[in-house]
Amino acid sequence: MRGFDTDQLRTFVTVADSGSLSAAAPRLFLSQSSVSEQLRKLEERAGVPLLTRGRHGAQPTPAGQRLLEHARRILALHELALQELRGHALEGELRLAVTDYFRPAEIAGMLRRLRERYPYLRLHVTVMKSAAIDAAAGRDTFDIGLSMRLPGTRGAAARGTVLRREPLAWVAAPAEADTLPATLPLVLLPDTCSLHQYVVQRLLRKRVPFEIAHSASGVAGLHLALAAGLGLSCLNASAIGPGVAPLDGATVARLGLPRLPEAEFFLLPARRGESAFIAQARDALAAQLA
Repeated sequence: MRGFDTDQLRTFVTVADSGSLSAAAPRLFLSQSSVSEQLRKLEERAGVPLLTRGRHGAQPTPAGQRLLEHARRILALHELALQELRGHALEGELRLAVTDYFRPAEIAGMLRRLRERYPYLRLHVTVMKSAAIDAAAGRDTFDIGLSMRLPGTRGAAARGTVLRREPLAWVAAPAEADTLPATLPLVLLPDTCSLHQYVVQRLLRKRVPFEIAHSASGVAGLHLALAAGLGLSCLNASAIGPGVAPLDGATVARLGLPRLPEAEFFLLPARRGESAFIAQARDALAAQLA
């Protein structure tokens, strides 16, 4: 019996990760009709539906979820075999510093898939504030840093490999949006956080009255405080968690809140004398986390 086609499996995984055929097509360098055709052939081979498609995109069926795990392992082994035959296997210890705001709900899965793809890579991951990552860039605290920068802030013009841009939004628990007082209760990370500093500066410049109602140690704690109705915050799109929603335009205008730009997530540039292993690992991270 003929097995699965790896190109079709790669298409299936990319669609599952992207959430829709239209989003997956450019990542695969295929037309949307070609993506659809590959999925049709894969479902014929599997003998069961693998995706449900609707207005909100494409989601794996229960059978699709089971195949998804197998597909990831098959593709990882396929790539590992090619790398080893070509002498390009990524092997060694890597210290990675990641800002707390970078795709918090997805980062663990992304790093797990990186480990599956490169089983000889031993990752040591530390979650840090962007300001701390930027400050430690010239020291031997980590090998590669993934930081966030905001327009108009110190260090915003720093070089590096841009992975992602996301809009910032004013957020709160949906039930609290219409009852926020005139002196806004802010829920933020400590004042060493660059986003904390940015929000405070923007509100002071706009002369919007506020107070720090709660200081959370990390984004997970910030989510809990916001969902509990303790106040208002500012988050990038992928860091908006359950029980929290962006304020609508009318509420933003009523409260006199300033408009917000996009945040940029990037890998810090290579240090002088960086090893070939770390340079190769940076390329692998850029491909996996983009």
